[in-house]
Amino acid sequence: MVHRIPVRIRHYWRLLATCAATLVAFAVVFSTVRVAPLVTSGGREDADRVTTDIAGTVDLFDASKAHTIGLTFHDDDYQRVLDAFWDENEKEYLEADLVIDGTTVPSVGIRLKGNSTLGGVTRDGQSRQGSRGGGPPGGGGFRAGGGMGGPMGGRASLKAEEPETLPWLIRFDEFVEGRRYQGHREVAVRVGGMGGGAAVLNEAVSLDVLAAAGEITQRYAYTSFAVNGRPATARLIVEHPDDEFADTVAEATGHSGVLYKSLASSQFTDQGDDPTEYADDFKQINAKGSQDLQPVIDLIRWVNTASDAEFDAGLDEHVDVDAFARYVATQNLLVNFDDMAGPGRNYYLWYDLDAKRFTVVGWDYNLTLSGDATQDPAESVSMGGGMRGGGFPAPEGGGFQPPEGMERPPGGGFRSGHKLKERFLASAAWKDTYRWAYRELYNKIYGNAAALNRIKEITAVIGTVQGANAEATATEASNLSTLILQRTQYLATHEIITG
Repeated sequence: MVHRIPVRIRHYWRLLATCAATLVAFAVVFSTVRVAPLVTSGGREDADRVTTDIAGTVDLFDASKAHTIGLTFHDDDYQRVLDAFWDENEKEYLEADLVIDGTTVPSVGIRLKGNSTLGGVTRDGQSRQGSRGGGPPGGGGFRAGGGMGGPMGGRASLKAEEPETLPWLIRFDEFVEGRRYQGHREVAVRVGGMGGGAAVLNEAVSLDVLAAAGEITQRYAYTSFAVNGRPATARLIVEHPDDEFADTVAEATGHSGVLYKSLASSQFTDQGDDPTEYADDFKQINAKGSQDLQPVIDLIRWVNTASDAEFDAGLDEHVDVDAFARYVATQNLLVNFDDMAGPGRNYYLWYDLDAKRFTVVGWDYNLTLSGDATQDPAESVSMGGGMRGGGFPAPEGGGFQPPEGMERPPGGGFRSGHKLKERFLASAAWKDTYRWAYRELYNKIYGNAAALNRIKEITAVIGTVQGANAEATATEASNLSTLILQRTQYLATHEIITG
């Protein structure tokens, strides 16, 4: 059991024990006193200090090149990590040695990443208790015309015995404090077979067209991925929105700010003034110690309590409306049902410390371009079809099946909807702003076959990656091209584009 305790804790156990005893004493004395977290500084500095930044040999996120990643770790440690996940649903870090594009980085931390993604993982042929394991019957992914079971081939088959296929988060400073790799603290190794096929081509195309359209997004690349000498597989790696990504957002917006991650359990409901009550809703990424969660709490309260007239008149004081219109438009254009309103609550909030308002930043695009090609621009995308705001029920008769590992909650319906997005789409005052953004982004994403051309360029790179499956990639590219062509043609005649 001692090996499951992080190294840095084992090194300082005496100090931690003393602190724990002190805390117990304070708890006895002040047990009836409510203590709220305070910000002791109005500054903007982040507490994390970088002491080592490994240069490497090749830009990790140069998407025009094939990269290489190799991991080595002790199997006993891996089994302990699996035990923690299987028995306690804990994603503990595993110490591993990494070789990335020929550069050795010892003692990195890696942990399993994802929520619904990991629901289908088996170990010794057995699923975790409460997970769906084998997934929906009939196989297949999302159909281009909506629903499941069609050409995207989106079922994930993940086995603990094949760690080279699992979703991982690589953290460079988990066991060596202050270390970065080319400025990055974390890198996400994406899993194949959710919205798209094994190459996750749909996510790569989405990230490319978003960047080309001038939207804030993450960088990506394709790499061979080998673990403990096992056969390499071709994997998509994506820049993880950590404290360094906050610097990217600051540069893009031209202002310093605070980045907050929405958690999958986020409700975006007013839970009072105590910031600790929002621990399951948002995680602060940067500026810790100098900033806090109060701006997010204020936004949640205002969105949930403002009258329609107050919302229309005051939205641009709380949110960068032009940027938000573009965010909502891109999620619809790319048919992404797992955005800020989806079951994964996949988004970040950027609080501009100068303008005192928020920008919504998208994240996690592995379920884009895999739904209904005729999704209406005025509707919020949802699993199995669009709805105008609010949550959506599960269809009668069980015709729709969720992706591998994504479970139906009790009662049959997936939790969906987001108050800010719903109220924005329902607002007549901001209708023209949204429609203008939608037309502009349609031309950038689908005009001149931009998205289709990216498929050709990306598949050419994948073909040079060790471990790539050429036949599967070609099928995935063909299916994705069909959906994009259908989406382009449908929207071209829609009044929001022609009008």
